[in-house]
Amino acid sequence: MQTRDLVRVSLFAALIGALGLAPRFDLPIAAGVPVTAQTLGVMLAGVILGARLGATSVALFLFVVACGAPLLSGGRGGLGVFVGPTAGYLIGWIAGAWVVGAMMRVLPFKSEFTSALIASVFGGIFIIHLFGTPWLAWSTGLSVKNAAIASATLLPGDTLKAIATAFIAQTYLQTFSPAAGARA
Repeated sequence: MQTRDLVRVSLFAALIGALGLAPRFDLPIAAGVPVTAQTLGVMLAGVILGARLGATSVALFLFVVACGAPLLSGGRGGLGVFVGPTAGYLIGWIAGAWVVGAMMRVLPFKSEFTSALIASVFGGIFIIHLFGTPWLAWSTGLSVKNAAIASATLLPGDTLKAIATAFIAQTYLQTFSPAAGARA
């Protein structure tokens, strides 16, 4: 990995951490899974850095959290977060960033907004929930159906984050794409 890539990976890991400073919203029906701004950072990492570097930045962030840094929304950190109800979503962030980045590379749309929105919805919402919902069911003792209902309460916020990602990505990619190699 080149120095430039290490810096970009580190910057996006820091961005995800900084988004943890935004207040979290706890929905009673969500079974302990908060609505946070950090998924926005995961989606942006995939869109802007691509699959490999985006997933690497999320993995770096989660490594720092596992080491005890209280960077998750609400000041959470340490190994305990990887056994609680949010653990599946956290691990899903890595896969989600990778899928978002991979989709950005292959989507045929000329509009960066459309490509980023579709990639963010599929990778940043569907894939993350695909990891998070079964873990939520297992860790809380909910049925998979009830865990899916609890997980569905997060979808409006996730959709807003996907739209925000598309707007940010469109501006970034139109401004810096040739110099940054964002779709590479």
